[in-house]
Amino acid sequence: MTGLLGAALPVVPLVAGLLGLLLPPAPQGATTGEGTARRAAIGLGVAGAAGALLVAVLLLVRVGDPVETSTTWIDLGGLRVTLGVRLDGVAALVAVAVTAVALAVQVYSVAYLRRGPHDDVEVDHRYPPYAAQISLFTAAMLLVVVSGDLILLLVGWEVMGLCSYLLIAHDRRLPEAPAAAMKAFLVTRVGDVGFLLGIALLGVSAGSFRIADVLAHDHATGTLAAACLLLLAGVAGKSAQFPLHTWLPDAMAGPTPISALIHAATMVAAGVYAVTRLYPLFTGAPVALAVLGVLASITLLLGALAATAQDDLKRVLAWSTVSQLGYMTGALAVGAPAAALFHLLTHAAFKALLFLAAGAVIHAVGTTLLSRMGGLRRSMPVTFWCTLIGLGALAGVPPLSGFWSKDGVLAAAEAAALDGTGPAPTWVGWLVWLAGLLGVLLTAAYATRLLLRAFFGEPRLPLLHPHDPPAAMRWPVLLLAVPAALLGLAAFWPPFTDRLRGTATDVDLVHLAPAVLLPLALLLVGAGLAWAGWRRDPAADPAHALGPLRPVFARAFRLDDLQHTLVVRPTTALARVTRTGDEVGVDGLVEGIGRGTSTLGAGLAALHRAALPRATAAVLAGALLIGLAAALIGVSS
Repeated sequence: MTGLLGAALPVVPLVAGLLGLLLPPAPQGATTGEGTARRAAIGLGVAGAAGALLVAVLLLVRVGDPVETSTTWIDLGGLRVTLGVRLDGVAALVAVAVTAVALAVQVYSVAYLRRGPHDDVEVDHRYPPYAAQISLFTAAMLLVVVSGDLILLLVGWEVMGLCSYLLIAHDRRLPEAPAAAMKAFLVTRVGDVGFLLGIALLGVSAGSFRIADVLAHDHATGTLAAACLLLLAGVAGKSAQFPLHTWLPDAMAGPTPISALIHAATMVAAGVYAVTRLYPLFTGAPVALAVLGVLASITLLLGALAATAQDDLKRVLAWSTVSQLGYMTGALAVGAPAAALFHLLTHAAFKALLFLAAGAVIHAVGTTLLSRMGGLRRSMPVTFWCTLIGLGALAGVPPLSGFWSKDGVLAAAEAAALDGTGPAPTWVGWLVWLAGLLGVLLTAAYATRLLLRAFFGEPRLPLLHPHDPPAAMRWPVLLLAVPAALLGLAAFWPPFTDRLRGTATDVDLVHLAPAVLLPLALLLVGAGLAWAGWRRDPAADPAHALGPLRPVFARAFRLDDLQHTLVVRPTTALARVTRTGDEVGVDGLVEGIGRGTSTLGAGLAALHRAALPRATAAVLAGALLIGLAAALIGVSS
């Protein structure tokens, strides 16, 4: 029964998504009514997400010890690919988080996409494919969560990439949306090449792609290290780790509910989850964990510094996701997969809350720029309090959820640095711990700045009359505020911790020790700096205190430009040279031979069509030339 529930988990939203794709779009330019297709799309999307959530909750209740079912799908000369599921407490918890966020996004989108963002069209005529693609996105992530075979996991992994491309580019009237979608697709594909090669190495080494067989096999040291490093390339792409992080902020061109889905439940969580799924392999390859620790530390600080200088509300949240992912991968690097998963779950709650609350703000004021907001606390009280909870959890304010999970990461890094625990070298623990502490200060600073700029002070667009969103948008935000505030307390509940301990034999998710005072002090310093800058001049941006560093941080150290210079331009230039060589060289040679043959044929045809006197003269001239040649040859011999 448990195996059937596991198989049904991705199938339910998959069926809803496939049926949704068969629906016709509403007539473009419709101004009244929702239309049958839109109502059917809403019903399929919400039912698919709700059904998947129900299955996930049933799994969470039923799953105790790990359960696995599989059947051989393909046997290539002894190299087996299986169809099956691998279920444990971690998979059930992550599945609940994914489906809960997906359901919130489906319900929220009903109202959010009722009006186009740039015109007076009442109904988004492309809503049916939008809702279907959300269902397919959810199904792909759930396939990654429950898959018992690496090839099946890869299928879900790649379908997510396709769905992200389609959903980011949903509003085709925005010129930046198609470009952002293409960038997300291509950057993540770069990492996926390594991910595919890593899976191939493991499968060939173990003689099977079944995860249990891969984990049980005694791989050669070099093969294991190479495979883990290749897998990290895919993780860096999907989970926006340096240097493949550049797609995530640009993906904000997509609809805000899609930003919530990507940042909280699907794409970015997939990389972290995949590493925890295969974590026994990484413990046998310390070099891979060391590389992961370096990338995590850079990503953590890069995202936090970039977030301090953004004026776009959604880009602040996007860069905060990059930074928080650094905490998760840092926990993995120091040997604390349970802490990484705990932060993944709390982050799913408070980041989905923050993006949906941001969507409510954007829906009300018609802009994403903080410099044009202000004073929303009085006119949007529900959104304000929910945003306050989300930002508090993001910054790690006790007793909100982010405080407990982030403290777990910092405690694990501290133990790895001071006590030498963990599978990676000690210096990795120091690197992750110090980066994490500095990240606490920076996170508190940019979270406080966002709150002050958007909700306090005087309105900077006084002609607007913003208000809290309609019920379909308000209720998902209110319900997400509950886990964002309280999920961290689950660390005191043994059934919850026992499920997370499926990834580690000795895990403490709560660390109430004097060491917790240091991150709390840094949190107060960061928030105090932002508040002091705002207090001096409520109309000014606290980010002005960064001085000449602000444009550097706002452009994220111009790493996107560097990537464009070192990778995009040379690749484009090589493509132009190749195209020119093909058109001028290969095509020119083929077409030249064709033109020469045609010209010669035309000349011979002209000769054949010559009049009788000219033909007779030509024959006589030819005979004369042949005779002259024969005479010359005879004389010479």
